[in-house]
Order: sequence, then C-alpha cells, then structure tokens
Amino acid sequence: MMDVEGAHGRGAPRRRGRASVTAPRMAARPTGRCRALGKEDPMDVLTMGVEEEFHLVDRDSRAPVNRAPEVIGELAAELGDQVQAEFYDTQVEVCTLPAADRDDLRRQLVRLRCSVAEAAARARCLAVASGSPVVPPQEPLTITDNPRYRLMASRFPGLLGPYRLVCGCHVHVGCLDRGRALALANQMRPWLPALQSITGNSPFVCGRDTGLDSWRSVAYSDWPTVGPPPLLDEPQYLEYVDGLVAAGVLLDRRMVYWHARPSEHVPTLEIRIADVNADLDTVVLTALLVRGLASALLEEVDAGVPPPEPPERVLRAAHRLAARYGIDGPGLDVWTGGRAPARMLVDRLVERAAPGLER
Repeated sequence: MMDVEGAHGRGAPRRRGRASVTAPRMAARPTGRCRALGKEDPMDVLTMGVEEEFHLVDRDSRAPVNRAPEVIGELAAELGDQVQAEFYDTQVEVCTLPAADRDDLRRQLVRLRCSVAEAAARARCLAVASGSPVVPPQEPLTITDNPRYRLMASRFPGLLGPYRLVCGCHVHVGCLDRGRALALANQMRPWLPALQSITGNSPFVCGRDTGLDSWRSVAYSDWPTVGPPPLLDEPQYLEYVDGLVAAGVLLDRRMVYWHARPSEHVPTLEIRIADVNADLDTVVLTALLVRGLASALLEEVDAGVPPPEPPERVLRAAHRLAARYGIDGPGLDVWTGGRAPARMLVDRLVERAAPGLER
C-alpha cells in the first residue's frame, strides 16, 4: 500500500517528540458536515474530521515543486471537494468526511493519503507529511491562482517565502453552532499547549536545523490573530472580528487563525495547533484527544461553568515551549505559571479527556 512520505524518508520517525502558511478555504469543506448517527443525544456523538496539508517535492532532490495543479487535477474526479489547493502550488490539502469513531477516521485517512501519493507519483513528485520543507526550493514558489490568495499575498508580502512554507493538520469537532463553538473554545484554551506538544513535526526548514520541535508553529505565528483564542461569546466575537475586518487587519472572518476557532463555513470548532505528521497514529490520536476533550468540556459549557482564565501571556509562553521541546522537554503549567515536564501535562490532558474518550 502506498503512503505519504515523512520528512526524513518513508516511515522514518521524527527526531524529537513522539510523535499553513495555511490560507482560508476556497470551498465548503466535507470535514464538518453533520450526518445522522442514530438516536443518541448529539452531545454524546460529536463527530470529528481532519484536514491534512502536504508538501509536493521532487523525487530526487526532495525540493518543493509547483505541481499542485497537476496533482489536484488527477484527484478531482475521485475526491471532489475533499481535495483542495493551498496557498502555494507546492501544497495540496485533503479533508475527511465527518467520522464518528476511530476506525472510520483511520480508513478515510489511509484512503486519502494513498490517493494523494498515487496522484503525486503520476505527476512525477512525492507528497511529504512534514510541517516545513526540509530542503529549500530550487525554483520560485508560485501562489495558487486564486484571487483571494493573490490579495493575501499583496496585503502581507513580508509573510511569504520558503521559510513560511508550512503544512498543518486541523481537527474539526461538531456539530456546533457558533455560540457553542466559542464557549467550548473558551474551556479548551488551557489544554491546547499540552496537545500541541505531541504534534510537532518540523525541526528542519530549508536545510537548517531550527532546534525546535515545530518550526511551523513559530513561522505561522506572525500571521494576524494566530495564537490562543480570546475569551468571547458570540456577540463579542462578531463585534471584535468584524472590527478587525473593517480596520483592514483581516480580509474577512475566515482569516481568524486562532488555535481554536469556530468555522465560518461548517458547524464545527476547528483546532489548528498540529503539524502534519507522517505517523498516522499521531494524527488519529490527536483527533481522538480533541474529540474526547471537547465532549468532556461541553458538560461544563452546558452547566454554565465559567471558563478558566489563565493570562494570555502564560498561554503564549506555554505554546512556545511546546513548539520548542515537544513532549520530551519542559512545558509550562498554565494553572500555576511554573515549569513542569511536558509528559506530565499530557497525562493530565488525557485524564481530563477520559470521560469523552470513553463515549
């Protein structure tokens, strides 16, 4: 069976840890569509969906190549809107349909990865699951032929280039209207640094060892709004985000890039902290933890429990440590503000998510 290569060769483990620039979507995403799951209370059957972004690289040099139009053209008939262009022509994105359980999600991811790998081979390149390009491009990067991407490039020219060429993995949970998605994001904020620490997969960029577990997280953080979500209810969200759009900070609401954001095109909460990973187990684990944590914390949302309020500066520092060390180094306990082993913080995350994992 064909699979997508990792940054260090097919099936090779990452150097650190256990284990985009992402642009807004061009079409409605299958990831968040609701579907009938039976008679269970919807609270007990949150669906999960995954978006994965891949680099397209030369088979010999492993340098990024501008072949996304060919690859997407190969896949369009088979996958429809489950395959999408990304910001650069060196990237391709695929997204699952909503999944109710682990086995369904894994089957979908295997199918999508095999399809991408086969289409890339027909386009004389490889699809690589790495948060950053290990080898620098040997040809100019071209931006996807889309008016919105062109506008973004003209608005934010300082955020372009090979060192910003990053690929992430986004997890959706639903179905949730915007108000509930925001309330859930408020509850999830303190837990996201620990989740990030298991998902890093970009220690190298363009021939350099960055010393980081996730270069993608650092490079991506320069885009407007990237970071922990502010504590907002729906009216506050609309006022704040629409104000940023009116001021020219954002093009529109879809350019909200918080680590946890309500989707503007499907009824989900989207978690955007993970690098794309070659290890499929890491991807499935991340999605299950997100869904489990969301399910557990929705009980607090429905009970009217006020969300925890660690300072944003502490949350940002915790995310920075997660990007630096991954799971094998120190982390920051956002509840105390002190250092703690990242593995202990992940254990605490799993314990908190456990009630949701058992559903």
